[in-house]
Parts: sequence; structure tokens; C-alpha cells
Amino acid sequence: MNLLLKSEILNLTRAAANWRSKSKIKITGSKSETNRLLLLQALFPNISLENTSNSDDSEVMQKALASNSQIPTPNSLLIDIHHAGTAMRFLTAYFAVNEGREVVLTGSTRMKERTIKVLVEALQQLGANISYENQEGYPPIRINGQKITKNQVSIPANVSSQYISALLLVAPKLENGLELTLVGEITSIPYIKMTLALLNEIGVKTTFENNIITVKPSTINNKPQTLTVESDWSSASYFFSIVALSEIGTQITLSSYKQNSLQGDSALVEIYKNLGVETVFENNSIILRKSAICNLQPAFYNLNSSPDIAQTIVVTCLGLGIGCHLTGLHTLKIKETDRLEALKIEMTKLGANVSVTNDSLTLEPSTTINSEVKIATYNDHRMAMAFAPLALKIPIIIENAEVVSKSYPDFWEDLKSIGFLSESI
Repeated sequence: MNLLLKSEILNLTRAAANWRSKSKIKITGSKSETNRLLLLQALFPNISLENTSNSDDSEVMQKALASNSQIPTPNSLLIDIHHAGTAMRFLTAYFAVNEGREVVLTGSTRMKERTIKVLVEALQQLGANISYENQEGYPPIRINGQKITKNQVSIPANVSSQYISALLLVAPKLENGLELTLVGEITSIPYIKMTLALLNEIGVKTTFENNIITVKPSTINNKPQTLTVESDWSSASYFFSIVALSEIGTQITLSSYKQNSLQGDSALVEIYKNLGVETVFENNSIILRKSAICNLQPAFYNLNSSPDIAQTIVVTCLGLGIGCHLTGLHTLKIKETDRLEALKIEMTKLGANVSVTNDSLTLEPSTTINSEVKIATYNDHRMAMAFAPLALKIPIIIENAEVVSKSYPDFWEDLKSIGFLSESI
């Protein structure tokens, strides 16, 4: 049965008769790691990859990078990355240093509303030739690939870490490498460290001292190198939520995960320990178990380093009947949607009392949840998946359920395998 039909609305409930208190699920590679490694693979073809993400975003990235090799002339090529924000940022830097190629990068209507000015200006400081097709600061953008010889640039430290990672990923191919100065307080350090660790893994030398990052130019030898992508922690977050909202004794095993993960969202282990989930690392898997805890306390977390799990945590707290106050969320306003406002609207439908600022969200504790509410997803995969675990408490309706394919195409099938019932309406 194909659950993901165009514009499908799912009525999601827990099928008590089919509920499996012990389940195993394999989640594909991290979208964040995959997209970084795909770009590095394009720069250094000696690299091969295993356990890559099967997400729409990674498929878009692969297709865009492949288009480069398929057209040997410098004629302008239109590349549409749809909703894939990571691809927009990474490909902007990639094509800027791809000497002799001209491309126009565009995307969905929402993508054209998401600024890319900070990254474009940083690349222009280095000598890149990039112009705007329509509105200044926003896609679509025209890129004429240049040989880059300048090696010093600064960028605000509190912008999306994807801007910073985009520059770092292409730095080994710059004639003189790169010295990148981050101005101010740094946002999402784990994602920057992930990028640097992957560069180190393929043999590129880097340093990160105070607010200055250096990347040395690299030719890297042609010896074949195989890298295995760790499974996605953001995708795992929904199963942490499911276990937290389940009965004591519920257990879900997820593979393949590392205890010393490069992904910032691995903070889930410590966060959900306080929400009743015990995590055990065993044989490259994690085992999530619902533990007995008394007197659940309101959740207070700064998610500056892992903002993508905010939606999951908020919904979990609603399901547990506790409040939460989450900060470090300013980047959520420029995602697929304004996630803070979207959360406020949808949580209010469920009867929650939620307030938001540009950087934070506060949920007041409540013991009642409105049933059979239609959750709008705003073309945002994380809205659909974050609210799905509430079906353990009340029947819930997810609009445009197919949006999950952006990062986790198998999501609804995996929920079905552990005992959720999803019915198209």
C-alpha cells in the first residue's frame, strides 16, 4: 500500500491490536552528513559513499552535482533545488569555484523568500561572480564559476551554519585555501565541527581556534576511499518522542548510530533521559527504552546547537502534560516555514498555550489535548513528523503527509511497522 499520495491527508491513530512494544527500524544516513560528503565527492572523485540518505534533499543534491559533469560546455544551466535549503547554500559555493561554468540556481516559492545574501557577499569578497536574477539577496542567482585566489573572508557567526559550512567545503579546492573569521557569537557549532571532521577524514588539514577557521588547500591523492554515513539523528528524534509517550517497557532499536556522533542532534540522548527515555548503545545501534520516572519536570533547553529537534521536543512535552521553555531557536524562522509561528498556530489548535519570540518558545503545562485536529504542515517535513507521535494520545490528522519525503521518505511505513494506523482521507 502506498501511503504517500499527492496532497494526501492522513488520519493517524495507534492500532492497539498491532502495537509492537519491541521494534527494530533501520534509518538511512544523515542528510547533513550525506550532503556534505556528496559535495566533497564531486570535488574529490576518489571518494565513494555508503549508507547515504534517501531523502529528497540528498537526491536533489546528487542530481545538481551530476548535471555539472553531463554538460561540458560553459553555457548557462538552470538548476532547480525545490525546497532543499542545504543544497541551495552548498551548491552556491560549489558552482562559484567551478571555473568556466555558468548556472542559475533557483528553487520553490518559499526558497525564493529565504535570503542567501550573507553567503553571496562572502563569496564575492573572495572574488566570486554571482548576481541576482530578481530580488537582491534572494534566489534565483546566476553564478559564473571563477578561479578563486583570495583566501581571507569574514562572516557573521550567528547566521545559519550552512553558510559557514558551504565556504569550508569548497575551501580545499581554493588555490590558497581559506581563513574564515566568524564575527560574534557562533550558532550551531556542532554542524561546523561536523564539516571540519569530514574534511579531516578525507585528509584535509584544518584548524578552529577562537573565531578563526583555516582550511589548507588540498589535492588529495587518487587512492580510493570509502566513507560510511552515520544514520540521521534528526529522524531518530521522532522515535525518542514515541517511546517517551508510550507505556513503560516500550523498546525501539534504531540503526546505525555512533556514540561519538558528529551530529548535534545526538543531544537527544541527554534531553530525553529527562523525559523518560533510556538510550543504550549496542552493536552500532541505539536501543530506546521507556523508563519509569516520577514527577516529570518542565523542560528548559538551549537548542542553539540543535534547533531541528525543537518541534519534536515541544510536541513530546504536550503529550506528557508538562511545560517547556526552549531558546536558541532564531534560525527556525528561516527554515521551510517560520517554524516558531507554525508551531504556535498548530499547538493552539490542540488546546495548548504557547508563546514565541524571535529566539524562543514557551509551552504552558496542560492535561488536555483536543482530538482529531488537522495539523497543517506548511511544506515542512518536520511539522508532519513531529506531530505524528501524538497519535499515541489522541487521533490526529496530518495534512500533506507526503512532505516527509524531504528528509525521511519511509517515515509513514516505519510507523505502520510498529503499530500505527494511517488512513487516507
